[in-house]
Amino acid sequence: MHGLAGGVLAQHHAAGARTAVVTATWASDSRRAPELADALAVLGAGTPRLLAYNDARNPEAARGRPRLVDAPLNEAIGRLVAHIRDFRPDIVVTHDAVGQLTGHPDHVRTHQITLLAAEAAGLAHLHPEAGPPWQPTALYAATHPESGVGLLRPLLEGVGKKVLAVPDSYVTTSVDVTPWVDAKLRAILAHHGEVARERSLPGILARLPEADRTQIIQTEHFTRLTPGPTKGDPAQLAT
Repeated sequence: MHGLAGGVLAQHHAAGARTAVVTATWASDSRRAPELADALAVLGAGTPRLLAYNDARNPEAARGRPRLVDAPLNEAIGRLVAHIRDFRPDIVVTHDAVGQLTGHPDHVRTHQITLLAAEAAGLAHLHPEAGPPWQPTALYAATHPESGVGLLRPLLEGVGKKVLAVPDSYVTTSVDVTPWVDAKLRAILAHHGEVARERSLPGILARLPEADRTQIIQTEHFTRLTPGPTKGDPAQLAT
């Protein structure tokens, strides 16, 4: 997620805000867990928070643990609710519904789990073992609009990956993170295992000229999915 919203994380940290990242498919003893810790340190996002599930495509991500896509839905929601209630964020950001450009099944599942967990976190009767209720103010999905894919499309298609961009109308917020591009890039490149892979996005970015790299990561796009519970006239809400 910090590769998609790393600029916003760095921006908020610089402004004095608390930020945190929950990672669904690594565990504390995963081989790349130290890389995650290094990346979050660069962005000022604290220490890793892990759901400790395995990756759908990489059994080494959390060896011996169930895959996120196979985990009981309510169990996964409960684990994320515990982090939300512990950290008490005003804003939660997750992947978009199509799985972030390439449709990775873990990204799709994370989107689904986060939507449910953001609501459940505010309801005391749901997952009472996860701590006192806390309702985030807003939930956003990090996304890529058709007009914003740019250089990424030929780069991803060139290594055999599909590109699932969303209509421009789906985007509610775009943020210029140019002042924090260096921090965002250092966080991405901290994932040395991914950088070494030819088809991974960190690997692709690492091999690009600086100008192209900056063009790709200098703008972050988001969709506001829900404002949280609000008072309203039922007559206005009727359809």
